Amino acid sequence: MLLDRIILDPLVMGGKPCVRGTRCTVGMIVGLVASGYSFDRIIEAYPYLQELDIKQALSYAAWRSEEHDLALVVKGYSDHSS
Repeated sequence: MLLDRIILDPLVMGGKPCVRGTRCTVGMIVGLVASGYSFDRIIEAYPYLQELDIKQALSYAAWRSEEHDLALVVKGYSDHSS
């Protein structure tokens, strides 16, 4: 799915992923859905959101949950600072 409605801007909500043109974070939307809110109820509470915004937020969250960060290992480096 194209994620053209999800932005990451360091000047908006500290760089958290948000629905473009809003301060609604992906995390907030995921939390509402996880709490049992229907799409209609979310749109009623946030009338500037559209169903596609919610779907893209969920798709973005699903995509990010499949990603994992790997520790950077530098050969020959040992952290013995103590």
